[in-house]
Amino acid sequence: MIRKAQDKDLDAVAEIYSHIHDFEEAGKVEIGWDRAIYPTRNTAQDALERGDLFVLEDDQGKVVATAIINDKQVAAYAQGNWEYAAKDDEVMVLHTLVVDPYAAHRGYGKAFVAFYEDYARKSAASYLRMDTNAHNKNARAMYKKLGYKEIGIVPCEFNGLKDVPLVLLEKKL
Repeated sequence: MIRKAQDKDLDAVAEIYSHIHDFEEAGKVEIGWDRAIYPTRNTAQDALERGDLFVLEDDQGKVVATAIINDKQVAAYAQGNWEYAAKDDEVMVLHTLVVDPYAAHRGYGKAFVAFYEDYARKSAASYLRMDTNAHNKNARAMYKKLGYKEIGIVPCEFNGLKDVPLVLLEKKL
């Protein structure tokens, strides 16, 4: 089940971020994040307060994935050579999609993207945009399988992280 996050979910989301950082620091994944900078508990708290933090619960009710879904395009998107010249109110953006590495390879990432696409349809947004670090090969492969096109890589500072090669992705519904 995917739903809007509630106050009670904040600890679980922060724990998923921590697990991702643990795995990256151990060399098990390469995402390009930094525990002290992004994402942090404050990332989740801010999204919760805006009302755009979502969580995915497994069959036992445990939060195993999370993402932020809204219409806010990050500043680096202005540098993108987008295939579709969509108006801001026609775009929905998926941010910070994270699956707990202890629950990986169960289809949760794919399910979250499907939810995001349905959420965009219901919001009358016809254009989907997202990004990932160029080093995050797993995310890039998944998004490609799900029909997202990489429109370019923009070097930028991203959420406080310096020198990020940000891959911009899009899909038209």
